[in-house]
Amino acid sequence: MNIITQPHIIPADSVAATIGMFDGVHRGHAMLIEYLNQTARSKGLKSAVITFKKHPQKVLRPDTDLQMIMTLDERIDAIGKMGVDYVVVMDFDLQLAQLNSHDYIKLIHSNYGVAMLVTGFNHRFGHNRAENFNDYCRYGDMLGVKLVQAEEYHGPYSPVSSSIIRRLILAGKVDAAADCLGRYFSLQGTVKHGFEVGRQLGFPTANVGDIDPEIIIPHRGAYAVKVKIGNGPTLNGMANIGVRPTLSHEEYKQSIEVHIFDFEGDIYGQSITVYFIQFLRSEFKMESLDKLKSQLEEDRDRTRQILSQKALL
Repeated sequence: MNIITQPHIIPADSVAATIGMFDGVHRGHAMLIEYLNQTARSKGLKSAVITFKKHPQKVLRPDTDLQMIMTLDERIDAIGKMGVDYVVVMDFDLQLAQLNSHDYIKLIHSNYGVAMLVTGFNHRFGHNRAENFNDYCRYGDMLGVKLVQAEEYHGPYSPVSSSIIRRLILAGKVDAAADCLGRYFSLQGTVKHGFEVGRQLGFPTANVGDIDPEIIIPHRGAYAVKVKIGNGPTLNGMANIGVRPTLSHEEYKQSIEVHIFDFEGDIYGQSITVYFIQFLRSEFKMESLDKLKSQLEEDRDRTRQILSQKALL
């Protein structure tokens, strides 16, 4: 896979491409990219996925509260693992947003060597998205670009979309989100120092900091999770997202804390990836630290049972 961030690098008329945000790189995206690869090979072309640094909604509506499922690097990595020849990263700006579909096709043809454009079943592009696939075909004929429309995704768990997955994550339905994604939703960060109250209760936790602020955070509560420290092995654990109401620390803001089972070691400052497997319970204030410890023991036992039947997708 080659990552392309500048125009006029890919040879003219050498690629079949598809274009979109591809946030989450979910099952529907995977089907489209597989179809792209097959179509490109059948025509003797390279395959290219064109995506954007920032979501178009964030450019058109700077005040939007839209949060992403993946960082740009995670998106590029996931797309690259699907066997494409190029991942093209474009800057979506107001100038690009004003292009009609004819000029849009002209731009990717001249700048990125696109000889064939594979569109999703219901994908629209160009200013106001006023035109349809027949219009795209007509413009493509004029510009020397073959337009191909992929079939609609009807696989397991359909309908699938990035918007649906965001809603599931926000509701804490991370297992349902995993069904749509084809893998577990994850967060990446760095292990930071916390208040270390968990250690006093026999449940030391890794406080996950440095999470990209644009990435969506699941609903507050406890989760069964799998964890990787750096490039290490996959470990089992449980996580809590919330404000720790039982402790009522006036300076405490929302955090993500992970207790890793059967683990010892100093991991402060190391990178951590948390895979959210299943929601356990909502966060609530308990009567005492003894009650909190009892609840954590119950959470741990239930999590061990859940994770004994789960592997990373």
